[in-house]
Amino acid sequence: MSRPIRVLVAKPGLDGHDRGAKVVAAALRDAGMEVIYTGLHQTPEMIASAAVQEDVDVVGLSILSGAHMTLFPRVKELLRAQGRDDILLTGGGIIPKEDMEALEALGVGKLFGPGTSTGALVAYIQEWFAARHPQDA
Repeated sequence: MSRPIRVLVAKPGLDGHDRGAKVVAAALRDAGMEVIYTGLHQTPEMIASAAVQEDVDVVGLSILSGAHMTLFPRVKELLRAQGRDDILLTGGGIIPKEDMEALEALGVGKLFGPGTSTGALVAYIQEWFAARHPQDA
């Protein structure tokens, strides 16, 4: 790759469990990506603002609180409002299959549940990036 993929990993809402987000961030770094981890208790506005300021390619949300049907669409809406609809919004957590399908229909990328290998997430991001940025892949 001519440049590393830039990923922002965020924990929106009141959920205080970030072990999974840290494991994902480490796996993405190990795969050669530049990772910004925003920490716990981020608002959608904070996440979208950081994504634009850091000029990331991907935003990954880790949501265990059950608020995924509110938080993913709000972050997507805020990115779109700032002219950054080109950023892949992906993530994971405790999300029922039917909610994953509904979110994907709204333009959210593939979502990952508990037990997914970090390799699957890395491959998904790398394939998405290569398809959209062939000059940099």
